[in-house]
Amino acid sequence: MRIGIKFCTRKPGGAEQGIPWIGSSYADLIGFPAEPRRDAGFQLSKIQSGLDPEDWKPFDAIGAGTREIRLRDANGIYRVMYVAKFDEAVYVLHCFQKKTQATSQRDKDIAAARYRAVITSRRTGS
Repeated sequence: MRIGIKFCTRKPGGAEQGIPWIGSSYADLIGFPAEPRRDAGFQLSKIQSGLDPEDWKPFDAIGAGTREIRLRDANGIYRVMYVAKFDEAVYVLHCFQKKTQATSQRDKDIAAARYRAVITSRRTGS
């Protein structure tokens, strides 16, 4: 599983906290239309600053501490699943456009596999 850091910000009085994008999550976000993509970036910067995004819900079925940012515009409904319970980073697990009322099992499986990869990577230090 690829983990790449695309940008960082500095918390007030603290060290830089990066956003590791797990798997294809960064490329998937770049594929969003402009407005939801900008909004996702703004919401992620709020999370990096220790604030909650404007519209989110917990998604602990994926893994403890997982949340999803809920975005919508005229083109559709979009989600960014992330985990921010670790001091060193906000890990973005999965970005996708919702096609149905409920989150698809495929999207849940992708996010869960990436969550497990983060936990394993943190445990082994790789």
